[in-house]
Amino acid sequence: MKTNVLKGLLLASSLLTSVSLAHAADVTLTVESWRNDDLQIWQEKIIPAFEAKNPGIKIVFSPTAPTEYNASLNAKLDAGSAGDIITCRPFDASLDLFNKKHLADLTSLKGMENFSPVAKAAWSADDGKSTFCVPMASVIHGFIYNKDAFDKLGLKVPATRDEFFAVLDKIKADGTYIPMAMGTKDLWEAATMGYQNVGPNYWKGEEGRKALISGKEKLTDAAWVDPYKELAKWKPYLGDGFEAQGYADSQNLFTLGKAAIYPAGSWEIALFNTQAQFKMGAFPPPVAKAGDTAYISDHPDIGVGLNTKSKHQEEAKKFLSWVASDEFATIYANSLPGFFSLNSHPVKMSDALAQEFVSWRDNHKSTVRSTYQILSRGTPNLENETWTESANVINGTDTPEQAGEKLQKGLDSWYKPGK
Repeated sequence: MKTNVLKGLLLASSLLTSVSLAHAADVTLTVESWRNDDLQIWQEKIIPAFEAKNPGIKIVFSPTAPTEYNASLNAKLDAGSAGDIITCRPFDASLDLFNKKHLADLTSLKGMENFSPVAKAAWSADDGKSTFCVPMASVIHGFIYNKDAFDKLGLKVPATRDEFFAVLDKIKADGTYIPMAMGTKDLWEAATMGYQNVGPNYWKGEEGRKALISGKEKLTDAAWVDPYKELAKWKPYLGDGFEAQGYADSQNLFTLGKAAIYPAGSWEIALFNTQAQFKMGAFPPPVAKAGDTAYISDHPDIGVGLNTKSKHQEEAKKFLSWVASDEFATIYANSLPGFFSLNSHPVKMSDALAQEFVSWRDNHKSTVRSTYQILSRGTPNLENETWTESANVINGTDTPEQAGEKLQKGLDSWYKPGK
């Protein structure tokens, strides 16, 4: 009897030890992010998918309000209390964290081969030799249009600039709709949805952007001034009072069916799907003439990196490699239509409008916004100056040539290419 009791106690002790060891083996990784609107997607889709294939690794998504994220993250990193996984903003903010040794070098991470140099540009060192965040998603620029309005007016989607302005003329002549919903009050709208939208077809995407960084091209060159000449021609089509029209006003004009075309970033898709009571389509920035090589701004928006102080480096790398996989790309891109996977494996989108945007990658060359890498590190800041000049050109207070001269003069005051 005593022998049986002893065996039972030993068995119970053994089971308890096994359970405690199993619990001890579980590793929890904390993800820092500014995307507090993504919480439900992480909790319901991303985390369960990863944990199902990686028993013993638990993920906690811990977002901070977007406006507080940079300051909060920097304070945590300096104090050694930041999470294991760091959600990365594009370009300089994350490069600064890498240079301060807060973000690990992920160049050789399994899965990084799934991303092109353009996709990795936002999270790579200036020389391109080190990459420190896994690219998660980008946003694409183009034009969203009211299909019902186009059908009513018998309009075809324009492919060339001449066709584009012919469409605008027909909409304006009819008088039912404002041809294009865009204002200049908030400045950034004119640059982001205007200049950076149509510009790549003029400066030939990455070719021109890199030439500007190297000093081989200047903002006074035709490739950089001519996009402003196009923007100057937009003025008659933006409706009365566009100078006092903010970003939210432009959104409302379009979703309420009062405007036929909206110069867009793909991030508008989810909101427009819930608000617009009409069918929508999208078209890329028109080219000069049929057959020209076409470019799109396919701008990196979000990535994830590894905190060098994480106590769970191997587990964190396992998670980051999964973020670099097809499975993650499909989950994320379809959960957030308009935020497109940067993975080289194509992702089929369930949202028709999102699929229309991402399909342009098949016959367009991708580039990133011209002001974001290197050229906005000094004062005056080229990105912010481009906002102002884009609005000024549309308003008619500066000529395209004056805009180019002002921007180049500001850049010359602090930036010396190659040094």
